[in-house]
Amino acid sequence: MLIVGLGNPGKSYANTRHNVGFMFVDRFAEENDLFFKLENKFSCYLASFMRNGETHYLVKPMTYMNNSGISVSAVANYYKIPTEEILLVYDDRDLDIAQMRIRKKGTSGGHRGVSSVIDQIGTSEIARIRIGIGRNRQDAKDYVLSPFGKEEKKLLSEVFDKATNIINDYLDYGIDYIMNNYNNR
Repeated sequence: MLIVGLGNPGKSYANTRHNVGFMFVDRFAEENDLFFKLENKFSCYLASFMRNGETHYLVKPMTYMNNSGISVSAVANYYKIPTEEILLVYDDRDLDIAQMRIRKKGTSGGHRGVSSVIDQIGTSEIARIRIGIGRNRQDAKDYVLSPFGKEEKKLLSEVFDKATNIINDYLDYGIDYIMNNYNNR
């Protein structure tokens, strides 16, 4: 399985709304003593781990959000990971802060990082975890690149606290199971 957190590299983006995908996989890595290594040939940070006798990969593309598909495609092709074994984690402005929606497939919904992955992989049938970052009246670009407030961080921390359970349940039981058990209304 390939679990991909979408975000932007660099300290200036580290705690911004667009980086909840990175934050989610970082929490899983931290709780499981995994370390990301820069893999220049894939333009990403990559961590691998074993579960149920299989090797799985965490990916944080370093191509910036709008070109995330380049890294995802490169890793998937190299390790021969089929599309049905890819899980994307990313921000969604159409969901309230810390709300989660898990789906088997879907359109990009205007998210350029997801569009890039769909274009590079060649299908929209990619499992995904969308994490709400709330909506604001300011320009979309300015908003997704803005930091979270104190209360928002607290709410998101509750989502990130579930990262290990969600990913382990996904690996053990599949996408239907996590859809039924972790989607929140």
